[in-house]
Amino acid sequence: MLRSGCAWRMLPHEFPPWKTVYHYFRLWRLDGIWEHMNAALRKELRIVYGREPEPSASILDSQLVKTTETPGVRGYDAGKKVKGRKRHILVDTIGLLLIVVVHTANIQDRDGAKLVLEQVKGTFPRLQLIWADAGYSGKLIDWVKVVCGWALEIVKLSDDVKGFKVLPHRWVVERTFGWMGRYRRLSKDYEGLTESSQALIYAAMIHIMIRRLGCIKTPR
Repeated sequence: MLRSGCAWRMLPHEFPPWKTVYHYFRLWRLDGIWEHMNAALRKELRIVYGREPEPSASILDSQLVKTTETPGVRGYDAGKKVKGRKRHILVDTIGLLLIVVVHTANIQDRDGAKLVLEQVKGTFPRLQLIWADAGYSGKLIDWVKVVCGWALEIVKLSDDVKGFKVLPHRWVVERTFGWMGRYRRLSKDYEGLTESSQALIYAAMIHIMIRRLGCIKTPR
């Protein structure tokens, strides 16, 4: 469903009835199993890559996506003139997902960042540094230091640079959004609940990490 973008009712016949599949998807969402699976696989993959299980630095960013006629909360981003939701993600330095929070598009990035960071506060004991773009500058830097005890470093584009330029660290989170773009179900936000949107993003990252671990551990 994630890769093809099909509706639940259009799952191939070799699967159990769609209501059964959706039941387990919903049950795992309510029990937090998608988050636990993502965390366990992320730690294992980091170890395989020669990293510590928990990150000491991360990158924060958001992605604006349109919604459909499906009922659910949404908002209007006056800057980009788009009605929909934002996917706020925090990733480690190799692009693996630490947390995702989906919220309405009318919430500014600085306020959305607080929704993300408040949930991970105390979760990653080694975390010390977060990189973000200029949209997160201002009072948020002091808030992150005082409330969370981390350093928020803003990566800006130099005034002398014209045109496109790959910025340090920020390209990592943009690449993660690119990985998510391979899953057609995530091309828009089709879900009624933001919690379902978050669960599907975790599921996509789980699929990516399982494939990587399979390639690493399976001899060619």
